[in-house]
Amino acid sequence: MDDAGPRYADCPTTEAEIVIDAPASVVWELVTDINLPARFSNEFRGAEWLDGAKRVAVGARFRGRNEHPALGSWETVLTVVECEPERSFVYVNGEVDEPMATWRFRLERAAGGVRLTQSAQIGPARSGLSIAIDAMPDKEQRIIARRLQEFHTNMEANLAGVKELAEAAARDRWSPP
Repeated sequence: MDDAGPRYADCPTTEAEIVIDAPASVVWELVTDINLPARFSNEFRGAEWLDGAKRVAVGARFRGRNEHPALGSWETVLTVVECEPERSFVYVNGEVDEPMATWRFRLERAAGGVRLTQSAQIGPARSGLSIAIDAMPDKEQRIIARRLQEFHTNMEANLAGVKELAEAAARDRWSPP
């Protein structure tokens, strides 16, 4: 058994951060566009609001579409559980009280603009990843580590894309005529 690495029961997390030279309002507008990450992710394919929702608000739900070479294609329903404009946006995959995963965006003032942090937590509820762990329990930590690395790679790409778009928008909005 591989004893190095996270276990599903520990609700492992990963995060990435970047400093963006743009106002928090510009960064917030991009971060709360539920379809924007599809432009940068090799897994996330897009989303649509459900139940008549049109924007981020606590309780708003959306359906996300994903595709992965090893896992196939799937859809999932996500619920916004925290929304503090220009500060934090959190949504969960699955049940609000016991999600399969939790995704967070945090904005903080920083030298040079806004520090944007994106994080993901696996669990505590069972997910599609549980199937792989059930089939190969002796490889649980490697399976989790690989999945967290995939999340991290996509988060870094997303944050770099947000930075590029936010800084371009800030230049366009604030440049002198």
